[in-house]
Amino acid sequence: MSMTTESSTRTATGRGLTTGTLAAGLLAVCLAQIGLAIPATLNGLFQSDLHPVGSQLTWISDAFLLPVAVLELTFGLLGDLFGRKRLLVSGASLLAVGELVSATASGIHQLWAGQALAGLGAAALFPTSLAILAAGATSAAQRARVIAMWAALLSTGGFLAPLLGGVTATYGSWRWSFVVVTAIAAASAAVSALFAVNSSAPAGRSLDLAGQLTIGLGLFSLLYAIIQGPTDGWASPSIVIAFVLAAVFLAAFVLAEKRAKSPLLRLDLFRNRAFAVASVVAVVGMFAFLGTAYSVSIRLGPVQDQAPMRTALAFVLLNGITLVMLPLTERLLRTAAPGLLLGAGLLFIAAGDYWAATLPITDSAFTSLILPLGLVGLGFAITVSSITATAVNTVPVHLAGMASATTNLLRDFGFTLGPAVIGAVALSRAASDFSDSLHDSALPGTLKGAGTAVLDEGGPLAVNGASAASPKLADLHPLALNALGHGYSIGFVVCGSAALFSALLALVTLRGRAAPRDDSTEH
Repeated sequence: MSMTTESSTRTATGRGLTTGTLAAGLLAVCLAQIGLAIPATLNGLFQSDLHPVGSQLTWISDAFLLPVAVLELTFGLLGDLFGRKRLLVSGASLLAVGELVSATASGIHQLWAGQALAGLGAAALFPTSLAILAAGATSAAQRARVIAMWAALLSTGGFLAPLLGGVTATYGSWRWSFVVVTAIAAASAAVSALFAVNSSAPAGRSLDLAGQLTIGLGLFSLLYAIIQGPTDGWASPSIVIAFVLAAVFLAAFVLAEKRAKSPLLRLDLFRNRAFAVASVVAVVGMFAFLGTAYSVSIRLGPVQDQAPMRTALAFVLLNGITLVMLPLTERLLRTAAPGLLLGAGLLFIAAGDYWAATLPITDSAFTSLILPLGLVGLGFAITVSSITATAVNTVPVHLAGMASATTNLLRDFGFTLGPAVIGAVALSRAASDFSDSLHDSALPGTLKGAGTAVLDEGGPLAVNGASAASPKLADLHPLALNALGHGYSIGFVVCGSAALFSALLALVTLRGRAAPRDDSTEH
């Protein structure tokens, strides 16, 4: 496939990487991350406006994340085959449509549909934006620079999303948040169409339908079981069947990839120790980060009922540090051992999570969150760039699309697991604690019956909201608040432990420097 040409007057950032391509790739990943992050900042408003019950609130975020996790490998392949510029344009356009559907949602199900469409667009943008930049870079220094910039714009999206959500929710409605994202998506599509230079790597690649079908069904079954487990019961037939199907389809995916002439994922990539470790850390470490972000959004929103701008400021701490650290991160990627960088970043995340777990739920002062969330944000700034650089820099350039898509898939699978697992753990624990506290309390029998009924219908978040709003149920509020506080404290501990495990893995297994990759020529 021939490359689209640009005028000779257009400034080149480096041989093969023009300013227009750089701008298009960075805007695309920023857009995708805004779309991914913005539902978490609006959880409190969704709870009060749409009244989701059980796992419905978790599904708002995961409706976006699920297609991202399931389809990123396919979009990485499609970009290699048919050109990455097309995917940047079509992905941004589809995301715009999904956000518009979300903005006009009259109920929870339309909001799910809109977020799923937007997630489909983001699934194209995440791997393609990185691949088009990595393919254009022609030296280790330039790759380090563009990867650091890509990671910074990823965090910029996470930084802008809560500010956008906080401002629009404070002065308008949560619907306006999605309208603004629609406009950004339209701008991204236009920039990519007008200024990006196409690239591809079709040699030896072809569609792998068996691989896509098995991994799609496997990941969907696994995530469905994790998200619905607390609501349906972990031993219920639907959840058990979902876990069994997940195991079967994921095993079938491995077999399909071993036999495929042009696999969706080359399993021999994992023979490279640096790539394999980066892959594990991408899942577990990013699970820790977004699990933390989700816990913070639930703590400040539905549990403590704080203003949306409080949640926005918390997400600024979690994501904004990456921008401040960009010059240092770029230098560290060139000079420091990958294991040391990954280990240090993940240790910061672990420390912040363990600190956050000690904060009582009755403490609504934002100053209490500044240091623990600052540590998590600092750790994320180091870790997200290091994961990407370790993975992409250790494979041949003609596999940049597959490597970036794999890294993005695993990172976003970790992101998807964050709300799913932490929501399941925290809400299950909170429901159990509330039931025990209610049973042991001296409250009247009628009030106990009302509390149990609300718990069975909508879960502990519903009890917390109803008891805060209704004077008749006010005596239930301290029980629900303490139960949720304990549940999400355990969530922080789980996230911290995941980050600590990933840190030790990186420090032990990645002691040397990453091996240089073969910079073969791309189309």
